Amino acid sequence: MTPLTPSLPPIDKARLIERFLQYVAIGTASDPNSQQTPSTPGQLVLGELLARQLKQLGAEDVQHDAQGRVWGTIPATIPGQLPTILLNAHLDTSPEAPGDGVNARVIESYSGGPIGLGQGNLSLTPQDCSELDQMIGSSLIVTDGTTLLGGDDKAGIAVIMEVAQTWIERPYLPHGPIRILFTCDEEIGKGAHGFDPRQAGATVGYTLDGGGEGTIDEETFSADLAIAQLRGINIHPSIAKGKMVNAVRAASLLVSMLPVDWLSPESSDGRQGFVHPYEIRGSVAEATVSILLRDFDTPTLQHYAKRLEQLGEVVQWRMPGLSIEWTIRKQYRNMADGLRRLPESIQLAKEAFGILGRPCRTESIRGGTDGAAFTELGLPTPNLSCGQHMIHSVKEFVCVDQMVRAAEHLVVLAERWSQHGAS
Repeated sequence: MTPLTPSLPPIDKARLIERFLQYVAIGTASDPNSQQTPSTPGQLVLGELLARQLKQLGAEDVQHDAQGRVWGTIPATIPGQLPTILLNAHLDTSPEAPGDGVNARVIESYSGGPIGLGQGNLSLTPQDCSELDQMIGSSLIVTDGTTLLGGDDKAGIAVIMEVAQTWIERPYLPHGPIRILFTCDEEIGKGAHGFDPRQAGATVGYTLDGGGEGTIDEETFSADLAIAQLRGINIHPSIAKGKMVNAVRAASLLVSMLPVDWLSPESSDGRQGFVHPYEIRGSVAEATVSILLRDFDTPTLQHYAKRLEQLGEVVQWRMPGLSIEWTIRKQYRNMADGLRRLPESIQLAKEAFGILGRPCRTESIRGGTDGAAFTELGLPTPNLSCGQHMIHSVKEFVCVDQMVRAAEHLVVLAERWSQHGAS
């Protein structure tokens, strides 16, 4: 491997692990049904901790704002009008798996093969994650199989915090102003709510919210959320003949009419979109069905929504007396168009990998990040990998060595932006 640049310091791996374990011990799963901001109190607890740590490090302009977001600034170490970089990760974890009471375990040097999780029969195997075979000798952190780990996105938080301390401890490292932002409720599509690019004052942003290593995400899905509110007629079941209209049954019928062998997460990959029913709630009188709409082609989302409305009309025809009201909520948009306004956002990230002598690749991701929303709002923000794997599941794990290399990449990337700004 090509030697690191002379200005690149060693990243404190032990300190990085300690940070990560501290962060995942705080349950921060977001709640899509909450009307609070942030949606869960654990995000405020973690935010308070991070704000306090940033102040202790010596960061400037530290704020823990009314929306639960955490801000901070690492001042430039070289003079001149240099581009400001925003680094972002999100505080919340997915509500799709248990997230409280995380019992993390550090594997100092992975020797290969299955990894037993907890006291049961659950194991993490190379069949679950083919990249495991490439991590022999690396340090991994896994769960006990009862909760997710929280690497999405506490791996990103830990990497950013470790690099922030590295920059402050070593003022000889060249970089322009660095803005830090930790957002809330990204997993439920609200991470960028209320975000004003002018507050960041940045030229470019990078989210640390990607899997594996050496990946620059330059395109995302466009995303909407469709919510069907079904209203039936409740009456005692003993006298229900000809009178009851069961909203739960109607919701089940609606979901059963959605495609399974195509246009579903289970059947799609690559650039194929999907329609994904992920939650049914309710009773005989009233039920809701929440459905994710995803596609790289933004106008296609409208076709998906129209098809859902047509299926709803069929359900109402089959169940007289039922009413269905649809709500379509915009979540985020494909970041590719916005990134074309600042091609350096991708090019300098590639150059930083080249300086480190490491391969990299650009990808289109079947999901979204806060960066997609930031980009749409005018701040070009690609997504970078930070060692996450098997996210949103109880088999989630992180590779600490990949987190270290993500931190090293940020150091070089910041230096390249300072050189670019001075050129």
